[in-house]
Amino acid sequence: MNSDRRIARRTIVLVVSTAAAFLAPFMSSSLNLALPALGDEFRISAVVQGWVATSYILAVAVFLIPFGKLADMRGRKKIFGWGSLIYALGSGLSAGAFSIFVLLASRVVQGVGAAMILGTGVAMLTSAYPREERGRVLGVNVSSTYLGLSLGPVLGGFLTQYLGWRSIFWINASLGLLVFVLSAAFLKEERAEGQKGKFDAAGSIVLGAALVALILGLSRLPKTTAVFLALAGLAGIAGFILLEKKVRNPVLDMRLFDGNPVFAYSNLSALINYCATFAVGFLLSFYLQFIKGLSPQNAGLVLAAQPAVMAMFSPLAGRLSDRHEPRLLASAGMAVSAAGLGLLAFLSRTTALGFVGASLVVLGLGFALFSSPNTNAVMSSVEKSFFGLAAATLGTMRMTGQMLSMGTAMLIFGLYLGPARIAPEVFPQFLAALRAAFLFFAGLCLAGVFASLKRGKMR
Repeated sequence: MNSDRRIARRTIVLVVSTAAAFLAPFMSSSLNLALPALGDEFRISAVVQGWVATSYILAVAVFLIPFGKLADMRGRKKIFGWGSLIYALGSGLSAGAFSIFVLLASRVVQGVGAAMILGTGVAMLTSAYPREERGRVLGVNVSSTYLGLSLGPVLGGFLTQYLGWRSIFWINASLGLLVFVLSAAFLKEERAEGQKGKFDAAGSIVLGAALVALILGLSRLPKTTAVFLALAGLAGIAGFILLEKKVRNPVLDMRLFDGNPVFAYSNLSALINYCATFAVGFLLSFYLQFIKGLSPQNAGLVLAAQPAVMAMFSPLAGRLSDRHEPRLLASAGMAVSAAGLGLLAFLSRTTALGFVGASLVVLGLGFALFSSPNTNAVMSSVEKSFFGLAAATLGTMRMTGQMLSMGTAMLIFGLYLGPARIAPEVFPQFLAALRAAFLFFAGLCLAGVFASLKRGKMR
């Protein structure tokens, strides 16, 4: 009977965590298809459209580690439940935004809620299952993430075309409320396993300020003020690391990295991988709608090729990582992703849609091989009392990588297009910017293979 109850509790955690894992990627991938329509309504440039995506990512990156630490100290269900409610609120405010400034502020609220969900969902799942089953359930969780990425372009294109871009946010508000109801009704609060004591507010503020300065600086390069902002951000991160080594109860315990190369290099690999791949949907959404003349719905169908492959192969990669070294699977995935990005660097006005789809399939296969084994390596390299912080650290690497990816894309747009909106007269410059971005990302992903291999053996 106890065994049956334990299995039932684990299944509930898996269902709720997997439902939450669907939310953020569905939001991001569906919104990419709505950016051109949103840009027309608010009359904003491609760089500002990038900030509609980046403001949310920045908020998640700033708050992930603090909420992961709080979850370990105070209990994960509480943080998870409030996060799903705040996410729903931010989505509703975004749907009703009457100006671009209100929309950006609402996206920040949505990002705070997402940080609370992402900082606890994987930790609850890892805590509920024994080590020998983690690869399998994390594969299911990652597959749900990719299902959100798969359905996002299809539904996002359909909703934008027939109901307008605001409908995407109303859908996400409803899903956020559903996750809140499920967590409140079925999840049981587990005993807080992390260190007790005073929360490290100073470290949280320094980290948040450093990340904001860094991404603001990158998005405004090559202006002189932007250079100072970016350097201030890097200095702030260095100062944060020094501060955390001296604090009694740090928000990010540096002992997780010291003498633990699996944890350190797995997180570095995640940072590089997401930096190299996240902006693909953003860039191709513009390419397919402006250069190829596709409707939002048809562009979404093309973009769905990558996450569909990711959703299909992630559970298999997760199960393989239970039996084989995660570093080998993850490193192979990084190499395959680099090949897919390299193919996209050849895009032109006359490129066949089949070539675009095939490149996305290669990229999706590489990402599937990388993500589940890498997550398994991170979560299995720390003690149970650090699960929330480990999940939040990995999530911060993921979101910081996404920020840097969008910051790089906006920087390249700024260098090639300036403040101009994307229109036929600047299509040659847009295509040049697109090719430069994909070449840079392919080289970065290839360099990430070596960081992935350097982590050493997990077993």
